Amino acid sequence: MGIVKAEDVTFEYIRRDEEGNVEGITTAVDKVSLDVKQGEFIAILGHNGSGKSTLAKHINAILYPTEGTVWVDGMNTAEESKVWEIRRTAGMVFQNPDNQIIGQVVEEDVGFGPENMGIPTKEIWERVEESLKAVGMYEFRKHSPNKLSGGQKQRVSIAGVLAMHPKCIVLDEPTAMLDPKGRKEVIRAVRALNDVERVTVILITHYMEEIIHADRVFVMDKGKIAMEGTPREIFSRVEELQEQRLDVPQVTLLAYELQKRGIRLPDGILTARELADALLEACAAPSHKMFRNGEENVDHIGSC
Repeated sequence: MGIVKAEDVTFEYIRRDEEGNVEGITTAVDKVSLDVKQGEFIAILGHNGSGKSTLAKHINAILYPTEGTVWVDGMNTAEESKVWEIRRTAGMVFQNPDNQIIGQVVEEDVGFGPENMGIPTKEIWERVEESLKAVGMYEFRKHSPNKLSGGQKQRVSIAGVLAMHPKCIVLDEPTAMLDPKGRKEVIRAVRALNDVERVTVILITHYMEEIIHADRVFVMDKGKIAMEGTPREIFSRVEELQEQRLDVPQVTLLAYELQKRGIRLPDGILTARELADALLEACAAPSHKMFRNGEENVDHIGSC
């Protein structure tokens, strides 16, 4: 069994009107199964209302399945006696860092979790130091969190979870409230945790550029898993993603449009460097091999 395993998980909630009368039942997660191995970087995509954040809350035992089972490191999340250990094993980072930061000084905030766990003082400060260094925020340890940028605050939130030494971190749209610079800072820190510390990462997002380095991607729609594969496999299915009301990275979309115009390019291009290399290779090829239909195109050749 992996670090996180969901088996036929369904979650339903009752809808009520303003007067509290029952209007009906909504199925937010519908028979979802997945198995995440220790050390993997998993991304879960989906438009608003697709069920991705609801699923994330099951991993941290914030919600419990109506049907099915979720295991975290072999522990059933429905067992009340296991909840504290589950939340130590799978730490959670939310959209708004202000909701997770409670200390007046960065290092105090990061040490709050380990202190609640009863960790000895000397070890707390060791954990605070290693966690802040892991997310590139050690030089801000004496600063007030209130004076940090959004991206810096979110990195402090991640450090606070990391200081509890989780095996897995679940990030529920951690960059949704950040500007592009802040998003890059946070994703860079998350990738480093996965690459260097081998912390399992489950990233919930709708920003396509954030998932190109993931090991596997799940796309959710109407509470179900609609697509599954590597980033390259997922981004090779541009029209399906668009049907799911999801954006595609600009470089992937450009490559797709060039393919439609007959230029031979590989499917699922993820970065500008990949596209540039593929175009150079296409331009170097004989003209009858450069185009998918086998015919020369003077405009395209000229552009090379």
